[in-house]
Amino acid sequence: MGLDNKPLDIKKTYLVTGAAGFIGYFLSKKLLEEGCRVIGIDNINDYYDVDLKYTRLQYLDPFEKFTFIKGDISDKETVTKIFNEYKPNIVVNLAAQAGVRYSIENPDVYIQSNIVGFYNILEGCRNNPVDHLVYASSSSVYGANKKVPFSETDFVDNPVSLYASTKKSNELMGYTYSHLYKIPATGLRFFTVYGPMGRPDMAYFGFTQKYFEGKPIKIFNNGDFENDLYRDFTYIDDIVEGIIRLLNKPSVEENGVPHRIFNIGNNNPEKLMVFIETLEKCLSKTLGKEVAFEKIFEPIKPGDVPATYASTELLEKAVGFKPTTTIDCGIQQFVDWYCEYYQINR
Repeated sequence: MGLDNKPLDIKKTYLVTGAAGFIGYFLSKKLLEEGCRVIGIDNINDYYDVDLKYTRLQYLDPFEKFTFIKGDISDKETVTKIFNEYKPNIVVNLAAQAGVRYSIENPDVYIQSNIVGFYNILEGCRNNPVDHLVYASSSSVYGANKKVPFSETDFVDNPVSLYASTKKSNELMGYTYSHLYKIPATGLRFFTVYGPMGRPDMAYFGFTQKYFEGKPIKIFNNGDFENDLYRDFTYIDDIVEGIIRLLNKPSVEENGVPHRIFNIGNNNPEKLMVFIETLEKCLSKTLGKEVAFEKIFEPIKPGDVPATYASTELLEKAVGFKPTTTIDCGIQQFVDWYCEYYQINR
């Protein structure tokens, strides 16, 4: 349900890009459960295990109002055809090449997906006017910002990774198209999203895999527990709830431009080592035995930031919602899912 328990408008058509992705899947599922018509697009790239992506799609397949298109938003012809054929009323652009570290290894794919792809979505919204465009940005735009918590009004012109640069570019592009063509648009800065069916490239997922493979985990914090990395870990259900509440609340014009930015984070950062200890504790509970990772400490990776910490005041003021799921609860949900999905003998 949306703000003030107002149901989503099921007469509208929702286009979700990256529908086989982590956030895209859970958002699509929620919309479909509410009775909405969802058009999903995803290129099913092999950045991580495609079997997990196909599993997500299998869970969406039984919904009669779900239409899936295997395609790439960086292909303008594909995007144009979707807008012309389905005339979406609300567009949620979650398709993107994710990962800070991978952007150093393979920059080309970030430009194609995150810049060219988003441009094609904006063009689709321009040529087929929509009620609302919601798009994914990232906490990474804050760079090495030392002022905490991070506020949407903070200076964000010094990104420290190409991934962050593409997300900052998305915000600029979104603003420009809102200014020129009056497209109501909302950018969402996500803060370290985690949970069941999450991305295997994320640390908590990789650590769990390493444990069951009998391998040590690498922790990129210099082994400095006093000055450990902090992350604002945000559970997937909280992310989806925030998006849902915003969908039917298009941006109103500020200074003549219907564009706005929101943080969606837990507003409660945790030390990386505390997060790892919580993962060990939850695995111990699920497996019925004490679990301790073998740890190798390494220098912080280029592009990593020392802390992420979201101010959520703007989101709370706009839609009356603030993420509340604790890491103890969220990580337990992930661990239970992982052991069931990968058929771990407990």
